[in-house]
Parts: sequence; C-alpha cells; structure tokens
Amino acid sequence: MRRVFASALYVAVGLLPVAPAAAQQIESSETGLDLNLDCTVMQSDDFRSTWACTGLKGMPVMVSESDLRMSVSYGLNSTTEKAARQQLQPPNRLGDKIEWRVSNADGYWKPFASILRFLTKGEEGKPEGEVLVVTKISPGATCHIAYVDALANADAEILARKAADTTAKDFDCETGEPDYVGKFEAWKR
Repeated sequence: MRRVFASALYVAVGLLPVAPAAAQQIESSETGLDLNLDCTVMQSDDFRSTWACTGLKGMPVMVSESDLRMSVSYGLNSTTEKAARQQLQPPNRLGDKIEWRVSNADGYWKPFASILRFLTKGEEGKPEGEVLVVTKISPGATCHIAYVDALANADAEILARKAADTTAKDFDCETGEPDYVGKFEAWKR
C-alpha cells in the first residue's frame, strides 16, 4: 500500500503546474547631472577637466572634458573603461540628467545601460544638435553602443531605450562599433 501511495504522489506532483521563474523586467530611473552641484572636480588645467559624480544607487560616474568634447564613463573602474575615451565628433556639452536602464535579471535591480543627452555645437550659423548616447554599463565592458539624433527622430527616447534593451547585454566593447539608430543628421547641422 505504501508503494502505491508513493507512486500516486509522484504522479500527482508531476502534474502540478510549475510556477514560472520570475520574468526579467526592465525599467528606467533618472538622476540629475549638474557638474557644478552633483560632482566634484578631480583635476582641471588648461587642457582637460575631470569630475567625479554619483549616479544611481551610488554608482560612480566619471565625466571629463578636453578640446570642448565630453566623455562619460561609469563604475568603480570608470577611468579605464572604453567609454572614458569615447567622444562625439563635434564640440559638445552634457544634458542635465542620466536615464538609467535597470534590470532585475540577477534577482535585484541594477543598471545595465545609460542614456545621456549630448548637446552638439552646430557649424557656424547652424543650430545645435542633440544626440542621445546609449552606453553599456558592465565592469570591464562599459562603452557607447548607440547614437540617436534626438532632433531628427520624434521617438528618440523610445529608440534609445530599445537600443539599450536589445543590444547592451551582448555588445562586445572590444570589437563592436556604436550603431546610428533612426535618422541621423546631427553632424550635418
């Protein structure tokens, strides 16, 4: 009798629905980025300036400027990441907020990408451009993965989020080149 009961129990348990694993969710969060209020000057001379800022959940954000061009990198080793050396072509300045794409794939919320607006100087007599720079955030692999012209695309934020969500996980910072997403006219302005 004991064996029959045990067999019936195994069959019954095998028929119970298994709860699905928690699905990965992706959300956005924002933090301010004001170099005068949110950051500390780490180094400054006639050729280059560097600021240390605090991002989402205390994540280090390193901002540097040289030759009127900004670069932004993230993480504990932000100064050695590829993003620390990546700059847009035209002279530029930063927008005042960072949009963080965060995921709970590891069982807790953490940023995997950022979206930051760069305001680019137009050629003489032409208006400024606005480029959303999508950056992958991963220790040892933090780099630009996409550029979206915010003035040429009415849905620029959506395009930038989609690029972050679909590209960041598998993007190879060593061999990959950032993608130009949507219409791109920023360098032509």
